Amino acid sequence: MSTASIADKRPSTLRGASLPKWSPWAIAAGSLVVAVGIGLAAGLDSKIQWGLIAAILFILGTFGIAARVEGRRQAKDRVATSLVWVAFLLAVIPLASLIWVTIARGVKVLDVYFLTHSMGVVADSEPGGGIYAAIIGSLEQVGLATLIGAPIGILTAIYLVEYGRGRLAQAVTFFVDVMTGIPSIVAGLFILSLMLIFKMEPFGFAGSLALAILMMPVVVRSTEEMLKLVPNELREASLALGVPKWRTILKVVVPTSIGGIITGVMLAIARIAGETAPVLLLVFGNPFINNDPFEGAQASLPLYIYQQYAAGSDPAHARAWAASLTLIAFVMILNMVARGIARWKAPKTGR
Repeated sequence: MSTASIADKRPSTLRGASLPKWSPWAIAAGSLVVAVGIGLAAGLDSKIQWGLIAAILFILGTFGIAARVEGRRQAKDRVATSLVWVAFLLAVIPLASLIWVTIARGVKVLDVYFLTHSMGVVADSEPGGGIYAAIIGSLEQVGLATLIGAPIGILTAIYLVEYGRGRLAQAVTFFVDVMTGIPSIVAGLFILSLMLIFKMEPFGFAGSLALAILMMPVVVRSTEEMLKLVPNELREASLALGVPKWRTILKVVVPTSIGGIITGVMLAIARIAGETAPVLLLVFGNPFINNDPFEGAQASLPLYIYQQYAAGSDPAHARAWAASLTLIAFVMILNMVARGIARWKAPKTGR
């Protein structure tokens, strides 16, 4: 027999033992069974406790089995992967539970009548009524806040990235960082103080001003990061052709990053759509339809949810859950639109 044939039959020493692909699922199933047994034996009634015990057993079991079969180095890699999956599940399970409970309770009264009628003279303890006035109020208030906050935020980001130098740019950056973490009630109190100075009654546009204050730092930060991703070579090529800087920004920089900018604006809209505190202080709520955001109190979806749940009756709670489902659907649609625009406007890598 030749030396080559002997070498072909000799097992490779570079490939060590490894666990089969189905081993993580088997370890997870075993950990879950053991966790249920421990929970029943210890008298633990909470399924959350069972899940946490299963997660700990899954990580320990993965490390022990992998270390015995594949070695400690590969076991550490598998433990890191297991921690990522456990963290993912810990984040997704509460979200999925929230959506499931909202859908289960919200579909009871959510229909065309509920979406096309307002509360009017319907008492909180009575069935019927709807959220038409709240939808109109939310759309107008969020729309006006977007018309105010989005242009200011985009222009501020352009200044910081393209022109900002020295103390003024540092001051603007500092105040944007401060405004990013400002509580929504503070923005509402600021506009409320102005209303008290000028002796103004609650109206929808006042809520839009507070929402715009909350929206601007989100737009500034997202737009700033998108503008920084534009290659400097594009700016230099445009300037080398004699194009003014303002025109370079308008025709080169902004179109290149427009997908990310629109996505940031959409996410900012989704963020302010669920704010309740400013609306409670400034808009005040209204069971009747008010299409004029510049005069008189208005309704909004977050405020409607708060008022109906605070009423305490079963019909009011059913309306609150249905309005919550509508608001979640609105935010999800905005996020889907943002993702679609980002994918549509993404730079084409092919020829």
